[in-house]
Amino acid sequence: MNDLEKPTAGTPDFSQFVYFRNINERELAELPADALTGVDDLQALVVVTNGEGQKLAIIEGLEAAEAAAEAYKLEAVSVH
Repeated sequence: MNDLEKPTAGTPDFSQFVYFRNINERELAELPADALTGVDDLQALVVVTNGEGQKLAIIEGLEAAEAAAEAYKLEAVSVH
Protein backbone atom coordinates (compact mmCIF):
# COMPACT_ATOMS: atom_id res chain seq x y z
CA MET A 1 0.00 0.00 0.00
CA ASN A 2 1.32 3.50 -0.76
CA ASP A 3 0.65 6.93 0.68
CA LEU A 4 -0.62 8.45 -2.57
CA GLU A 5 -4.21 9.58 -2.63
CA LYS A 6 -6.34 9.27 -5.73
CA PRO A 7 -7.72 12.70 -6.69
CA THR A 8 -11.47 13.00 -6.27
CA ALA A 9 -13.85 15.06 -8.37
CA GLY A 10 -13.49 17.93 -5.89
CA THR A 11 -9.69 17.86 -5.91
CA PRO A 12 -8.26 19.12 -9.22
CA ASP A 13 -4.76 17.98 -10.17
CA PHE A 14 -3.14 21.37 -10.76
CA SER A 15 0.04 19.74 -12.03
CA GLN A 16 -1.85 18.88 -15.25
CA PHE A 17 -2.68 22.53 -16.00
CA VAL A 18 -0.14 24.80 -17.68
CA TYR A 19 0.03 28.43 -18.62
CA PHE A 20 2.36 30.33 -20.90
CA ARG A 21 4.09 33.66 -20.42
CA ASN A 22 6.94 35.54 -22.03
CA ILE A 23 10.31 35.13 -20.41
CA ASN A 24 11.40 38.13 -18.36
CA GLU A 25 14.82 39.80 -18.48
CA ARG A 26 15.98 38.35 -15.14
CA GLU A 27 15.19 34.80 -16.24
CA LEU A 28 16.90 35.38 -19.55
CA ALA A 29 20.03 36.68 -17.82
CA GLU A 30 20.11 33.62 -15.53
CA LEU A 31 20.20 31.14 -18.42
CA PRO A 32 23.57 29.60 -19.28
CA ALA A 33 24.98 31.01 -22.53
CA ASP A 34 24.82 27.64 -24.28
CA ALA A 35 21.08 27.38 -23.52
CA LEU A 36 20.46 30.09 -26.12
CA THR A 37 22.36 28.37 -28.91
CA GLY A 38 20.02 28.03 -31.85
CA VAL A 39 17.45 30.51 -30.53
CA ASP A 40 16.53 32.88 -33.34
CA ASP A 41 14.31 35.33 -31.45
CA LEU A 42 14.87 35.91 -27.73
CA GLN A 43 11.64 37.91 -27.56
CA ALA A 44 9.71 34.80 -28.65
CA LEU A 45 10.83 32.67 -25.68
CA VAL A 46 7.86 31.36 -23.71
CA VAL A 47 7.97 29.93 -20.19
CA VAL A 48 5.67 26.96 -19.64
CA THR A 49 4.58 26.78 -15.99
CA ASN A 50 2.30 24.25 -14.34
CA GLY A 51 -0.60 25.04 -12.02
CA GLU A 52 1.66 24.56 -9.00
CA GLY A 53 4.01 27.31 -10.20
CA GLN A 54 6.81 24.99 -11.34
CA LYS A 55 8.63 26.00 -14.54
CA LEU A 56 8.48 23.08 -16.92
CA ALA A 57 10.18 24.46 -20.01
CA ILE A 58 11.34 27.48 -21.94
CA ILE A 59 10.35 27.16 -25.59
CA GLU A 60 10.76 29.43 -28.58
CA GLY A 61 7.33 30.40 -29.86
CA LEU A 62 3.83 30.16 -28.43
CA GLU A 63 2.70 27.62 -31.03
CA ALA A 64 5.60 25.32 -30.13
CA ALA A 65 4.80 25.70 -26.41
CA GLU A 66 1.15 24.81 -27.07
CA ALA A 67 2.18 21.79 -29.13
CA ALA A 68 4.52 20.59 -26.37
CA ALA A 69 1.76 20.89 -23.76
CA GLU A 70 -0.60 18.94 -25.98
CA ALA A 71 2.02 16.24 -26.60
CA TYR A 72 2.36 15.72 -22.85
CA LYS A 73 -1.43 15.77 -22.38
CA LEU A 74 -1.32 18.97 -20.31
CA GLU A 75 -4.25 21.37 -20.33
CA ALA A 76 -3.45 25.00 -21.14
CA VAL A 77 -5.40 27.58 -19.16
CA SER A 78 -5.62 31.34 -19.41
CA VAL A 79 -4.26 33.29 -16.47
CA HIS A 80 -5.10 36.99 -16.11
